[in-house]
Amino acid sequence: MNTSTISICVMTGLFLSVTAFAQDHEKRLKKSDLPAEVQKTADEYSKGATVRGYSKEIENGKPEYEVELTVDGHSKDVNIDETGAVIEIEEQVQLDKLSAPARDGLKNKAGDGKITKVESITKHGKVVAYEAQVLTGSKKTEVQVAPDGKPLDHEE
Repeated sequence: MNTSTISICVMTGLFLSVTAFAQDHEKRLKKSDLPAEVQKTADEYSKGATVRGYSKEIENGKPEYEVELTVDGHSKDVNIDETGAVIEIEEQVQLDKLSAPARDGLKNKAGDGKITKVESITKHGKVVAYEAQVLTGSKKTEVQVAPDGKPLDHEE
Protein backbone atom coordinates (compact mmCIF):
# COMPACT_ATOMS: atom_id res chain seq x y z
CA MET A 1 0.00 0.00 0.00
CA ASN A 2 1.27 3.44 -0.81
CA THR A 3 1.12 6.44 1.53
CA SER A 4 -1.92 8.03 -0.12
CA THR A 5 -3.93 4.80 0.23
CA ILE A 6 -2.97 4.56 3.91
CA SER A 7 -3.88 8.23 4.42
CA ILE A 8 -7.29 7.69 2.83
CA CYS A 9 -7.92 4.65 5.04
CA VAL A 10 -6.89 6.57 8.18
CA MET A 11 -9.04 9.58 7.25
CA THR A 12 -12.04 7.36 6.51
CA GLY A 13 -11.61 5.60 9.86
CA LEU A 14 -11.41 8.92 11.69
CA PHE A 15 -14.49 10.23 9.89
CA LEU A 16 -16.51 7.12 10.77
CA SER A 17 -15.36 7.31 14.41
CA VAL A 18 -16.31 10.96 14.74
CA THR A 19 -19.66 10.32 13.06
CA ALA A 20 -20.38 7.38 15.37
CA PHE A 21 -19.42 9.48 18.42
CA ALA A 22 -21.66 12.34 17.31
CA GLN A 23 -24.57 9.97 16.82
CA ASP A 24 -24.05 8.43 20.28
CA HIS A 25 -23.52 11.81 21.90
CA GLU A 26 -26.99 13.16 21.12
CA LYS A 27 -29.63 11.01 19.57
CA ARG A 28 -32.92 12.42 18.27
CA LEU A 29 -35.94 10.51 19.53
CA LYS A 30 -39.67 10.26 19.04
CA LYS A 31 -41.90 10.75 22.06
CA SER A 32 -42.73 7.05 21.99
CA ASP A 33 -39.00 6.27 22.47
CA LEU A 34 -38.94 7.99 25.87
CA PRO A 35 -39.15 5.89 29.05
CA ALA A 36 -42.61 6.18 30.69
CA GLU A 37 -41.43 8.36 33.60
CA VAL A 38 -39.58 10.70 31.23
CA GLN A 39 -42.66 10.89 28.98
CA LYS A 40 -44.81 11.85 31.98
CA THR A 41 -42.47 14.72 32.95
CA ALA A 42 -42.15 15.84 29.31
CA ASP A 43 -45.95 15.94 29.05
CA GLU A 44 -46.23 18.07 32.21
CA TYR A 45 -43.71 20.64 30.96
CA SER A 46 -45.05 20.73 27.40
CA LYS A 47 -48.63 21.71 28.33
CA GLY A 48 -49.45 24.84 26.33
CA ALA A 49 -46.12 24.66 24.49
CA THR A 50 -45.01 23.52 21.05
CA VAL A 51 -42.66 20.53 21.18
CA ARG A 52 -39.72 21.04 18.80
CA GLY A 53 -38.17 17.65 19.53
CA TYR A 54 -36.79 15.06 21.93
CA SER A 55 -33.25 13.80 22.32
CA LYS A 56 -31.09 11.59 24.50
CA GLU A 57 -27.50 12.10 25.58
CA ILE A 58 -25.18 10.21 27.86
CA GLU A 59 -23.78 12.54 30.54
CA ASN A 60 -21.31 11.14 33.06
CA GLY A 61 -22.30 7.62 32.00
CA LYS A 62 -26.03 8.19 32.60
CA PRO A 63 -28.81 8.86 30.09
CA GLU A 64 -30.36 12.33 30.00
CA TYR A 65 -33.38 13.21 27.95
CA GLU A 66 -34.18 16.64 26.59
CA VAL A 67 -37.50 18.01 25.48
CA GLU A 68 -37.14 21.13 23.31
CA LEU A 69 -40.08 23.47 23.58
CA THR A 70 -41.33 26.80 22.31
CA VAL A 71 -43.38 28.61 24.94
CA ASP A 72 -44.99 31.96 24.19
CA GLY A 73 -42.52 32.53 21.34
CA HIS A 74 -39.32 31.69 23.21
CA SER A 75 -37.26 28.51 23.61
CA LYS A 76 -37.32 26.32 26.71
CA ASP A 77 -35.31 23.10 26.99
CA VAL A 78 -35.99 20.68 29.85
CA ASN A 79 -33.37 18.04 30.73
CA ILE A 80 -34.80 14.99 32.50
CA ASP A 81 -33.07 11.98 34.08
CA GLU A 82 -34.20 8.40 33.48
CA THR A 83 -36.44 8.48 36.59
CA GLY A 84 -38.38 11.47 35.26
CA ALA A 85 -36.73 14.02 37.58
CA VAL A 86 -35.91 17.41 36.07
CA ILE A 87 -32.15 18.03 36.03
CA GLU A 88 -32.05 21.44 34.40
CA ILE A 89 -34.17 23.95 32.51
CA GLU A 90 -32.71 26.40 30.01
CA GLU A 91 -35.21 29.10 29.11
CA GLN A 92 -34.74 32.04 26.78
CA VAL A 93 -35.09 35.41 28.52
CA GLN A 94 -34.85 38.99 27.32
CA LEU A 95 -31.58 40.71 28.20
CA ASP A 96 -33.41 43.90 29.20
CA LYS A 97 -35.57 41.93 31.68
CA LEU A 98 -32.55 40.80 33.73
CA SER A 99 -31.41 42.59 36.86
CA ALA A 100 -28.84 45.30 36.15
CA PRO A 101 -25.99 43.29 37.75
CA ALA A 102 -26.78 40.17 35.67
CA ARG A 103 -27.18 42.19 32.46
CA ASP A 104 -23.94 44.11 33.10
CA GLY A 105 -22.07 40.90 33.96
CA LEU A 106 -23.06 39.32 30.64
CA LYS A 107 -22.20 42.47 28.70
CA ASN A 108 -18.79 42.65 30.38
CA LYS A 109 -18.06 39.00 29.56
CA ALA A 110 -19.24 39.51 25.97
CA GLY A 111 -16.77 42.37 25.49
CA ASP A 112 -16.99 43.69 21.94
CA GLY A 113 -19.24 40.82 20.89
CA LYS A 114 -22.97 41.10 20.25
CA ILE A 115 -25.26 39.17 22.59
CA THR A 116 -27.68 37.30 20.34
CA LYS A 117 -29.61 35.16 22.87
CA VAL A 118 -29.83 34.87 26.67
CA GLU A 119 -31.06 31.88 28.67
CA SER A 120 -31.65 31.34 32.35
CA ILE A 121 -30.31 28.05 33.72
CA THR A 122 -32.48 26.60 36.47
CA LYS A 123 -31.55 23.65 38.71
CA HIS A 124 -33.62 22.37 41.63
CA GLY A 125 -36.18 25.14 41.01
CA LYS A 126 -33.64 27.96 41.33
CA VAL A 127 -31.93 30.08 38.65
CA VAL A 128 -28.22 29.29 39.03
CA ALA A 129 -26.83 31.20 36.03
CA TYR A 130 -27.52 33.20 32.92
CA GLU A 131 -25.91 32.17 29.65
CA ALA A 132 -25.51 34.42 26.63
CA GLN A 133 -24.68 33.46 23.07
CA VAL A 134 -22.18 35.98 21.74
CA LEU A 135 -21.26 36.78 18.15
CA THR A 136 -17.89 38.43 17.62
CA GLY A 137 -17.28 38.85 13.91
CA SER A 138 -18.14 35.39 12.60
CA LYS A 139 -17.15 33.58 15.82
CA LYS A 140 -19.89 32.28 18.14
CA THR A 141 -19.18 31.75 21.84
CA GLU A 142 -21.12 31.45 25.07
CA VAL A 143 -20.57 33.27 28.36
CA GLN A 144 -22.15 32.66 31.75
CA VAL A 145 -22.58 34.64 34.95
CA ALA A 146 -24.24 34.00 38.30
CA PRO A 147 -27.68 35.55 38.88
CA ASP A 148 -25.94 38.44 40.67
CA GLY A 149 -23.77 39.08 37.58
CA LYS A 150 -20.57 37.78 39.19
CA PRO A 151 -18.31 35.18 37.55
CA LEU A 152 -19.15 31.53 38.25
CA ASP A 153 -16.80 29.15 40.08
CA HIS A 154 -17.62 26.58 37.37
CA GLU A 155 -19.68 26.54 34.20
CA GLU A 156 -23.26 25.36 34.61
